[in-house]
Amino acid sequence: MKILATGATGQFAGLVVPALVRAGHEVRGVVHDKNKAGIPRGLGAQETVQADLRDPASLDAALDGVAGAFLITPAFAPDATELGLALIDAVHRSGVRKLVYSGVYHPSLSLENHASTRPIEAALYASDLDFTILQPAMYMQGLDGAWQQARSTGALVMPWSKRSRMTYVDYRDVAEVAALAFNDERLSYGTFELAAGGMIDRIRLAELFAAASGIPIAAEDVPAGALPSGLPEGLRAMFADYDRTGSHGGSSLVLRSILGRSARTIEDYVAELVSSS
Repeated sequence: MKILATGATGQFAGLVVPALVRAGHEVRGVVHDKNKAGIPRGLGAQETVQADLRDPASLDAALDGVAGAFLITPAFAPDATELGLALIDAVHRSGVRKLVYSGVYHPSLSLENHASTRPIEAALYASDLDFTILQPAMYMQGLDGAWQQARSTGALVMPWSKRSRMTYVDYRDVAEVAALAFNDERLSYGTFELAAGGMIDRIRLAELFAAASGIPIAAEDVPAGALPSGLPEGLRAMFADYDRTGSHGGSSLVLRSILGRSARTIEDYVAELVSSS
């Protein structure tokens, strides 16, 4: 199957491109900047196309000749909902039947980046498309920057309480599920919450990093008032919510059932990250 992959130049969604290729699909990667066309090609994409979710004509051209589409929208973009709906509309116009959407864990939350995904999901439920909706937890890949800072400072710092328990998933597992969804009828018309097992606070994360690296690492909180003044309000609200309540969940049953193996664990990810640094 030839798949149009949005987010093909991104740190996270770019992981979907090699997963699709490994599953035997042909990938047409969407790029906004033609100078970045080498990124998805380096990941295995056979084609790239310059397109913009805000430009219907470019989407129509990008979808010409493909059999399926992978959709992810940029977090905290003020028009993220409209961008997702635009691709769904374009998929309808093109006659493409299969769409896989990578949304967010717990979309019922009122937080901006969660609530903005609900109309996209609703549009898919109301459509006649063969859809698969993925709801991944916090990406383990988001730990990379915090680890690089901790290596040099000895402090593992994030903008929420070190005692907040968080739910993670390795986005490589999400990418593998996305690739499966294009040829596995079990995933058609389904909505799937994807998480690695359990929850973990930053105190325990620091212990894992210290054990894996042999470097003393301590969990620390951001001092009050230290967040940048220009931080988007939606992001600031998310950090405040994580500070109060964390991000609870952590059942790996769905992910394990789909993959037919255990989900990648946070312990494994930390060890891999440290060894590759």
